[in-house]
Amino acid sequence: MTFCFMNLGFWEILIIALVVLLLFGASRIPKLMRSMGQGVKNFKDGMNGIDESSDKEKHDTASKNNEQQPNA
Repeated sequence: MTFCFMNLGFWEILIIALVVLLLFGASRIPKLMRSMGQGVKNFKDGMNGIDESSDKEKHDTASKNNEQQPNA
């Protein structure tokens, strides 16, 4: 079985997992993963908010330009 993730083999991933387990302990790993997940979610929400606000600004600018132009 060949398992490869970012050029890491099975044994390298296993060693990294064991080191993380030794450093943080079994009880703190779920809390760590939960906080990482919340951070990623907040980042995605922030990026979506930036996209929505830029779209709204474009729409508002276009509306203002249409209102300012006199009808002939």
